[in-house]
Amino acid sequence: MKYNFDEIIPRRGTNSYKWDSANDADILPMWVADMDFRTASAVTEALKKRVEHGIFGYVRVPDSYYHAVIHWFDRRHNWKIEREWIIYTTGVVPALSAIIKALTNPGDRVLVQTPVYNCFFSSIRNNDCEMISNPLIYEDNTYRIDFDDLEKKAADPKVKLLLLCNPHNPAGRVWSKQELIRIGEICLRNDVWVVSDEIHCELVFPGYTYTPFASLSEEFQMHSVTCTSPSKAFNLAGLQIANIISADADIRKKIDKAININEVCDVNPFGVEALIAAYNEGEEWLEELKSYLFANYQYLKNYFNEHLPDFPVLKLEGTYLVWVDCSVLNKPSEEIVTALLEKEKVWVNEGSMYGEDRDNFIRINIACPRQQLAKGLERLKHAFGQLS
Repeated sequence: MKYNFDEIIPRRGTNSYKWDSANDADILPMWVADMDFRTASAVTEALKKRVEHGIFGYVRVPDSYYHAVIHWFDRRHNWKIEREWIIYTTGVVPALSAIIKALTNPGDRVLVQTPVYNCFFSSIRNNDCEMISNPLIYEDNTYRIDFDDLEKKAADPKVKLLLLCNPHNPAGRVWSKQELIRIGEICLRNDVWVVSDEIHCELVFPGYTYTPFASLSEEFQMHSVTCTSPSKAFNLAGLQIANIISADADIRKKIDKAININEVCDVNPFGVEALIAAYNEGEEWLEELKSYLFANYQYLKNYFNEHLPDFPVLKLEGTYLVWVDCSVLNKPSEEIVTALLEKEKVWVNEGSMYGEDRDNFIRINIACPRQQLAKGLERLKHAFGQLS
């Protein structure tokens, strides 16, 4: 490989939020969804150049920013976006909050498909809406959509939005065209808007294809809003840059107003430069990253098959977040996570974060050097042996 993803990078405070003190420096952080890899060199060089400029005031987002977004999604995903459809903001979570504010009224209901990214819940709650779950069906080591339940709940006139996670975190699914079409048809029939969080869209493994929901038909495009960011694929979360994409001018006007009400309308100049560099020059690095991540997943799965066969590892079609069934322990996931952290200094996420009915699972971040992953798995094995 041209790029060195095996490099162990000493932490120098940039990710210090992952632990409380220097005494916890031996904690392996395999929880929050960022990566322990240096970003693409093109991004680093662009940021160095921006630093040398020496003036860090407000930024006017240039034409090259929009061109980079448009060409990236056209070239890689055959989705043709118009410049005026793009609204930039600081992140996908602020974007989701602004979209909910724009498209609902207090007391309205918003559908989610649990288990799902926990910030969906807070974004709904913070806008005084009610969360309605369309639980995914767990079978055959993966999840599928309960379309009968979705049809029933979408028919509720108080349901205004479906928050779609495409690809899905933490289930690891990359929804197929057929699944997305069925979702879209149900939502169109019931006048439910689809708000699609596609932040993990680049991290898709062999045999699977990411499909932008809005790309499937003009009707879907006009009845949906999409959130994207290079932050997951290029490890740029701290630079705070994301885009909201909507083909409907009236909806964009409402969203733009909500973004200004929430005061997330200004972006970091470093985020702008990083996105341009990533989308224009980072593709080769990204493809090698995906190969490394897939190899990490295979390593983890083989390790569990050999050493922890009672803990099913769900199929990972995309993202770098592995969902593991810990039902055999018969303990709440919060208790499992606390024990892993206190006894073995390995930090993962409890399944209950992603829906109250998912308390038998943990989520493991595998976006780290193989040596670090191996160390984390050894610690998991030891802790599970004590908990069993």
